[in-house]
Amino acid sequence: MSEMAIMAGGLGLLAILSGMVGLGVAFAAVPFLSLFLPDLVHQVQPLTLILNGLTALFATFGFARSGLVDWRKAIVLALVTTTAAPIGAWMAQYIDPTFILYVYLAAVVFLAYSLFRPIKGGGEMQERFSLALAWAVPISVLAGFLGIGPGFLLMPTLILLGFEPKRAAAINAFAVTPPSFSALIPHLGTAVWDPALTLILILVGAGGAFLGARITSLWVPGERLKQMFGVVIVLMTAYKIYTLVAA
Repeated sequence: MSEMAIMAGGLGLLAILSGMVGLGVAFAAVPFLSLFLPDLVHQVQPLTLILNGLTALFATFGFARSGLVDWRKAIVLALVTTTAAPIGAWMAQYIDPTFILYVYLAAVVFLAYSLFRPIKGGGEMQERFSLALAWAVPISVLAGFLGIGPGFLLMPTLILLGFEPKRAAAINAFAVTPPSFSALIPHLGTAVWDPALTLILILVGAGGAFLGARITSLWVPGERLKQMFGVVIVLMTAYKIYTLVAA
């Protein structure tokens, strides 16, 4: 089996999983594609940001089919994340990639710890959404810095603030679509592309994300979705610890 086929097959599976939990695929695609592409900042991050935006968009379409997207909240949140994400992407041009990976590890460890604690849903919905907007700024800066799009950090934040998991996933999927593309802007001048690989991964990722969102919309209970996201974070944390120790 060719390396491109392995990359496409792996990315397709990751896109289904990311679509199920309302994310773009970058949170998993960054470590996965780093196994095949040597340059984190100039190859992996630009490619995963494109994939993140498109997979999040197609996941939104999947959730919208079941009426789970709160469009007003999603649009407002998208405006905030889109404005803040390029700041972190610009910072990544001047900071050592190894440090970026350590920041990524710290972020997932914190989220794993927080998500498995009891969730308090107190406060009015507008108050909770205002808190989500406040947190979206530093989350988007950090996500742009990591080259993963803000969804991986924003989704658990919405759940921890008391949003129902399926609706949090649906809001998150749309909210992270524009900032994935805005975070790409600082990379455009230095990005290194393989056009054939990029096209194949886009097609596979978009289809997988839509399928994943439909699976969650139709068959996955909200509490199970929260548990699935917690498992994803734990697995990604374990993988990053392994890669850092092995290096």
